[in-house]
Amino acid sequence: MPFGAPSERSDAARNRERLLHAARELVNECGVDAFTMDMLACRADVGKGTVFRRFGSRAGLMMTLLSDSESEFQRQFIFGPPPLGPGAPPLERLIAFGEARIKFVEEFGELARAASEHSPQNRHDAPPVVLWHRHIEMLLREAGLDRDPWLLALSLGASLDPERVLHSLREHGIPQERLAASWRELVTRLLKDG
Repeated sequence: MPFGAPSERSDAARNRERLLHAARELVNECGVDAFTMDMLACRADVGKGTVFRRFGSRAGLMMTLLSDSESEFQRQFIFGPPPLGPGAPPLERLIAFGEARIKFVEEFGELARAASEHSPQNRHDAPPVVLWHRHIEMLLREAGLDRDPWLLALSLGASLDPERVLHSLREHGIPQERLAASWRELVTRLLKDG
């Protein structure tokens, strides 16, 4: 916690954890789309106002639920072992990043989609999305790609968008392995031709 930042009272911290525990249970039981803040208030035995004061909105709650998983994913590609983490050639890291992101979206994509549902104009500027974009751009630069790596990173990142990946998985029945193979082919050809 930053110096001088007020610490959370212990009872407030316990209430927050109780709300998050109840929210995780409800998401597991009924799914993200059926989940409501009323259901959470009832399950946690608190007023609906308490839930909104704590998380701001349904999207804010979903972002909070997603936060730990997202932080772990970021830790893996920033500090983890190769090929996802540092130490592998850029192409191997780029392939590993896409494969890991597709797997992440298969597991947590509904939360990611729900976290961005009330602010679609900002979802591309959310800190995790900006970080993934910068990471892809950095790997493209390290691989020697000098033809507009920022824009290419944006295009590559779009193929890993949670809504697109979930649509491919759920609506078209494309298995995760096939999406990962497509990603591998895409980035390999891009860097080979670049």
